[in-house]
Amino acid sequence: MLNKLNTLIQTSLLIGLLALEASAEDRKYVVHLGTNTIAATVAARHGMTVVKSLEGSGTGIHVLSAPVSQDAWRVVQSLAGDPAVRGAETDRAVMLPGLKAAAQVHPASASKPAFPLDGTLTHYYTSMAANGYVNQPAAAAIKISDAHKSATGKGKVAVLDTGVDFSQPVLMGSVVPGWDFVHSQPGGQELADTNQETTPILDQETTPILDQETTPILDGGTAIILNQETTPILDQETTPILDGKKYPAFGHGTMVAGLIHLVAPKALIMPVKVFAADGTATISQIVEGIHWAVDHGADVINMSFSTVVPSDALKEAIGYANSKGVICVVSAGNDGKAEVVFPAAYPTVIDVASVSNQGVRSLFSNFGSEITLAAPGEAVITTYPGNRYAEVWGTSFSAPLAAGGAALLIDINHKVTPSQARTALTHATSIGQELGAGELDLLQAVTFLSKQGEDH
Repeated sequence: MLNKLNTLIQTSLLIGLLALEASAEDRKYVVHLGTNTIAATVAARHGMTVVKSLEGSGTGIHVLSAPVSQDAWRVVQSLAGDPAVRGAETDRAVMLPGLKAAAQVHPASASKPAFPLDGTLTHYYTSMAANGYVNQPAAAAIKISDAHKSATGKGKVAVLDTGVDFSQPVLMGSVVPGWDFVHSQPGGQELADTNQETTPILDQETTPILDQETTPILDGGTAIILNQETTPILDQETTPILDGKKYPAFGHGTMVAGLIHLVAPKALIMPVKVFAADGTATISQIVEGIHWAVDHGADVINMSFSTVVPSDALKEAIGYANSKGVICVVSAGNDGKAEVVFPAAYPTVIDVASVSNQGVRSLFSNFGSEITLAAPGEAVITTYPGNRYAEVWGTSFSAPLAAGGAALLIDINHKVTPSQARTALTHATSIGQELGAGELDLLQAVTFLSKQGEDH
């Protein structure tokens, strides 16, 4: 069943990409030029036009376009032969739709939460939060409370995703303004999609959210939105149901942010919205988002997405981040096999797979030699837009637990480098199963880095 699901996911992805490409009047290309090269001059030599020049310190990256009738391979080869061009590739769409039915992945938990959520409010550093979120099994599995005796987080964690709901009560004291590359405006607000007249997300005439409703998410995982019966503090009457068919990724960024906050409650979260609520982005948006995050003081970047096609522009952007001391944490992907996906395969990132709260590899999680470590990614409780919580599955939600761990390390040593952070986080609980160093152990990680500081 899982292999059939993986085939369906990959087929849907391919069809989606081809449809997006074929419907465009012009095909776009990401072109890396020398810093002193004029993009318009290069474009003119190849019969192309300049769409935009990506912002960021010394990116030298531009988006050019050519008629879709021109063969893409020949255009790239022509550009590659130009001495002024350092690299060229199509500006591919990155669209990773989620699964329609949670029952196909975790039948026992598809129609109700794996455990009743305790909605009792408890003080959690900068905010009040549901006890079921603060003291959930995943938190105990990676020893959050033990690690908090040494560190509670510091610095800025950029979330390259669908944005973050600034009004979510648990997060609102920790979110700082970012940027929205989908609508080309400041902020990074996840709800920005609901304010666009041409793409309204919420259908005001539909019924309220029910706990059995599932929301497909960015990397092929699932989410159950918890309702008033299991979470008394939520106001079910005022929130209409989400149209999951048109907007399968809505809430993804807020859910990711909630897990970073759980691990590192005193770190700042900076949303960089590069994915729309329908789950679409482009390589150029992601690349520009990375540069923007680095140039605006990010210490950690969380990237809960993956694609099977490599990108030189993406690899160079991650290299730029690392050169500035920024720690990059990414999800391993949800195809349930040992496969190479990007950016997880790039050697300088921290690639995170998923395990259950008992340390058993998730059936959906990728594994193999590329994996750095694993973290809980099954039935994890996190924040959702509109003063709600969600129970989620996917490596998308394993990665932010490790990203939060990186923010704890910054609290101990604000000069910690990406390689030092990787070494510290790989002081984990060995569990085999082709999951790298094993399961994330925040106590071991912060203890190791603290001792390193004492030795010097």
